[in-house]
Amino acid sequence: MAYSNSYTIHHEETYMTQEEDWDRDLLLDPAWEKQQRKTFTAWCNSHLRKAGTQIENIEEDFRNGLKLMLLLEVISGERLPKPDKGKMRFHKIANVNKALDFICSKGVKLVSIGAEEIVDGNVKMTLGMIWTIILRFAIQDISVEETSAKEGLLLWCQRKTAPYRNVNVQNFHISWKDGLALCALIHRHRPDLIDYSKLRKDDPIGNLNTAFDVAEKFLDIPKMLDAEDIVNTPKPDEKAIMTYVSCFYHAFAGAEQAETAANRICKVLAVNQENEKLMEEYEKLASELLEWIRRTIPWLENRVAEQTMRAMQQKLEDFRDYRRIHKPPRVQEKCQLEINFNTLQTKLRLSNRPAFMPSEGKMVSDIANAWKGLEQVEKGYEEWLLTEIRRLERLDHLAEKFKQKCAMHESWTGGKEDLLSQKDYESASLMEIRALMRKHEAFESDLAAHQDRVEQIAAIAQELNELDYHDAATVNARCQGICDQWDNLGTLTQKRRDSLERVEKLWETIDQLYLEFAKRAAPFNNWMDGAMEDLQDMFIVHSIEEIQSLITAHDQFKATLPEADKERMATLGIHNEILKIAQTYGIKLSGINPYTNLSPQDISTKWDTVKHLVPLRDQMLQEEVARQQANERLRRQFAAQANIIGPWIQTKMEEISHVSVDIAGSLEEQMNSLKQYEQNIINYKSNIDKLEGDHQLSQESLIFDNKHTNYTMEHIRVGWEQLLTTIARTINEVENQILTRDAKGISQEQLNEFRASFNHFDRVSLLTFCWILSNSTLNLICFPLQKRNGMMDPDDFRACLISMGYDLGEVEFARIMTLVDPNNTGVVTFQAFIDFMTRETAETDTAEQVMASFKILASDKSYITVEELRRELPPEQAEYCISRMTRYIGPESPPGALDYISFSSALYGESDL
Repeated sequence: MAYSNSYTIHHEETYMTQEEDWDRDLLLDPAWEKQQRKTFTAWCNSHLRKAGTQIENIEEDFRNGLKLMLLLEVISGERLPKPDKGKMRFHKIANVNKALDFICSKGVKLVSIGAEEIVDGNVKMTLGMIWTIILRFAIQDISVEETSAKEGLLLWCQRKTAPYRNVNVQNFHISWKDGLALCALIHRHRPDLIDYSKLRKDDPIGNLNTAFDVAEKFLDIPKMLDAEDIVNTPKPDEKAIMTYVSCFYHAFAGAEQAETAANRICKVLAVNQENEKLMEEYEKLASELLEWIRRTIPWLENRVAEQTMRAMQQKLEDFRDYRRIHKPPRVQEKCQLEINFNTLQTKLRLSNRPAFMPSEGKMVSDIANAWKGLEQVEKGYEEWLLTEIRRLERLDHLAEKFKQKCAMHESWTGGKEDLLSQKDYESASLMEIRALMRKHEAFESDLAAHQDRVEQIAAIAQELNELDYHDAATVNARCQGICDQWDNLGTLTQKRRDSLERVEKLWETIDQLYLEFAKRAAPFNNWMDGAMEDLQDMFIVHSIEEIQSLITAHDQFKATLPEADKERMATLGIHNEILKIAQTYGIKLSGINPYTNLSPQDISTKWDTVKHLVPLRDQMLQEEVARQQANERLRRQFAAQANIIGPWIQTKMEEISHVSVDIAGSLEEQMNSLKQYEQNIINYKSNIDKLEGDHQLSQESLIFDNKHTNYTMEHIRVGWEQLLTTIARTINEVENQILTRDAKGISQEQLNEFRASFNHFDRVSLLTFCWILSNSTLNLICFPLQKRNGMMDPDDFRACLISMGYDLGEVEFARIMTLVDPNNTGVVTFQAFIDFMTRETAETDTAEQVMASFKILASDKSYITVEELRRELPPEQAEYCISRMTRYIGPESPPGALDYISFSSALYGESDL
């Protein structure tokens, strides 16, 4: 056996702990003492026989220190000081001290073990000393995956015995009692020595003796334990088992080359599996996002207007839900998709794998184009909705106004055609005919007064048609009926006048007072009709100024009421004069004014109606004032928040830009700073949500303008989404730089130097976003600022390389550009710059290295078998290789032989090596 003389402080601490165990446990279990005597004696003799000697009694044969010094010389390969020749006690103590001093010189701290105890034959101390020597020279250098000593030896045993049934190595005592673990170790390395399938768990003594005999005969490992002692001891001695098992480790040390190769292959396969998983996740996420965009665009392109205000408001509410609920998660998915793609490409580049090419139509650029198309369609959809809502609001108002005016007109024209068609003048008296003539004149005056209303009805109908009112057919039919009736009334009126004028000369007297009453009552009645129509007229306003204008007009109307009341009293005074004359002269009146159907009662009733409508109009106007004041508060409330949030978003964008190019401090410090920015941004989301709530209240109140701010909700949304995307992308860029730094072995100082050089020549302008007001419309525009953007053009890149000491010719520079800009984009990114600067010194695995590792596992064959893969690799990665390796075709290859050469090439995207 070959023993290593290397030693580290880390192991010294381990052995200190072991020796302290001996110091605390001076009363050794008798069964353990027996096992240790036999094991330690056999172990010492396995080395002493190289010097032609051995020991019989471990506590007696080391008392003079001579064989102890000889043992240390054999196992260390070094010369100890010359021993004392005398046989006195002090000679023995001196020799033992020389041995102990040599042990201490190897970094081992001996606790409670002195030369006197060894010379006196103290068995506990002697066994403790031998165990310390075993630890230092036989176990210390065992290391598996950065473990050492006991842990490394245990991990080695667990890995070697993992494929075997009924074997579960968890410790160095009861896990070895049935002998199957020892047999599994032998079979794993020398399957020709033991038929493991014939071993039984219920035959521990047979299993142990089989292992002991085979080890002694074929592996040159002496029998150090008794099967019966191990089986009959509840808990075998751990140190004895470790000593014996360590001999197997050293005996099979040559097989560790295959294990190292297997570990390399496992590492490569693990990288490949992880990359494939990331590719599958990217494909799935990209498909889902593109499908969502494909489903959403037709919905936003549908500009078919609804016929009712309720239906259009529901469309607006659906659009709000889309912007507030459905779209934000998709924005995050799009950003995460880009981050995953960049991270995957970085990992592939660092592991020398070919770049990932997504399926057709699922490139990042494809997704960006699809998203751009979505936003273009989305841009005009809300504006169209609001325009349609305003149009329907106007239509509803006009339709209601049309119905009201038609109803009033139809009420006035009711029975007029029959009245004009009467021939009552043929049998009337002179007084009656003259009365009919005057009555007709009053009707004509009334008819002329109603001409304006008919024109208004026609104008409203025309506007409803121009605005595409959904029930325009009914409006047109009613309007046509009114116009036809109006024309007929004009014709009938003219015919009746002609008839009355023909007989007018037959009548001589007329009741002037009745006529005067009729003449004054008719226009006053018309004035009251107009007043009632105006007082009941519907209105729609959008500002305090507009409602204030209506209030002013109403106040002006109220100022005319005293004069109108005088007119009313004068008109009623005429009727009172008639009554007075009749009473004075005893005239019996019929009670009917022959010149008008209007009675004093009609005048009084309408006057009372007008006086009743005035306060109602006052109340309606004041309610509208209150509504407009509430709308103004909503405008100011929204503006106060928007004027804070807009500049805050712009400030954060600028701060993130400064952090991304700041080379003061480490990448981790940059990452912490960016994470803090990200958390601050996330915490600020409640302000955006509150502004969304105020925006929704404004829209529900049909508020579509706001003079108190230049920021709209749409601009706040765009800025917020851009801020979220920017911080996520910036964090991802720093993560990729950390990944590159750690994978390439770049120090923080080197990375800062690279970044400083890069930033010095990174002079491309950035576009920074601002909101401005132009042509009464708020627009998002951008203007250039001289800032670094993480890219260099070829000329700046050449200057950067020259400043760093590169002597570049045209051919060499062209070659370098193919490395840093393989897609010929015309710019060099910081990531490509770092990859180039570290490419020559980076330690990365290659297809040739993986192929060489497989060749070791295959025992130098050009192919490898399924059994070899399953024996040397963990189950998951073994099956991964088996499922992807092609069948090997060659002379004298067994059935099922696999081609590891083409598999190794495929891992790195190489078709031929």
